Amino acid sequence: MKSMLRLIASAILLIASYSVQAAPEHLADSLVIRFANRTRLVIYAPDKASIQALSSYDLNKIVREMSMKLDSVPGGETAISQDGGRYLKDTVLVVTKKKDGVSIVINTSDTTQSDSLRNRRDYKRSTVRRGINSWSRGIDFQIGLNTFLNQSAVAAYPSDLYSLKPLGSRYFAVAFSQRPTLINGKRAKFSLYYALEASWNNYMFENNVVAQKGTAQVEFNQYPEQLKKSKLTTFALQLPVVPRISFYNGSGRKVFHLGVGGFIGYRLDSYTKIKRQSNDKEHEHSNFYLNDFRYGLVGHIGIVRTSLFVKYDLNPVFQEGKGPDVRTLSFGITF
Repeated sequence: MKSMLRLIASAILLIASYSVQAAPEHLADSLVIRFANRTRLVIYAPDKASIQALSSYDLNKIVREMSMKLDSVPGGETAISQDGGRYLKDTVLVVTKKKDGVSIVINTSDTTQSDSLRNRRDYKRSTVRRGINSWSRGIDFQIGLNTFLNQSAVAAYPSDLYSLKPLGSRYFAVAFSQRPTLINGKRAKFSLYYALEASWNNYMFENNVVAQKGTAQVEFNQYPEQLKKSKLTTFALQLPVVPRISFYNGSGRKVFHLGVGGFIGYRLDSYTKIKRQSNDKEHEHSNFYLNDFRYGLVGHIGIVRTSLFVKYDLNPVFQEGKGPDVRTLSFGITF
């Protein structure tokens, strides 16, 4: 029994010495533990701080392992050297999701070493970056401008006949979107954006021109009185699909994203609107020989929290031979 006690005392002495860089030549402090069975455990240490450092070690584990080693060595005093680090108590990280954020607590068996509280926005951003919430959905609003791009000259339609007012030719869309993550990296994420989109293209004409449906083709005629406003509006449902790559900084904030894809759509309605000087308004609903189906390219680019879009129709706005050979280019900002 005495040999075992000496063995345990020697092992603990080695562990205590492990926690300090250098020990003085004389013993400055000691800890004596007496048990009910008259067993006594003596711990020598260079100072009180070294004894207090023993709280980081699992003494039960030391006693168990030293007892097993004692059976395998001859009698007498025996010193057994062990790496003190193996007897350090396990560190337990406790993460608790609270109403106002996340509490992160590092516990040992009887002490709390640190406590960190992050707000909900930081928690959400970090969990999304790690793929915990890798499927985002929402409602996007797009506001921008439209313009016509001429593909070929048509004698019956000189370009100044249907020229547009730049700031009056507006684009507006509401998109119910989803963006599942396909590949999630440490600083980048590859996702697929797709949406069901309701879009309005407004083409506001200059030169007091009104678009009208003729017997065989669309006509752009001068109105007999001065107008405040004259425009052609189309309403369509569209399905954009855009592969997107996003980049993040070290704290998990998105700093840049870029996406290029395509869209298809179908025109559901179109009409003209004129506004006279007397503020009287007049609407005319017709197809105006517009193409019903739409398809084209779409691009997304974002810097921090600013997201921009651009769309280009690959098919002509009007049916072949029944209007000018023009394509629509739309661009703006997404909210």
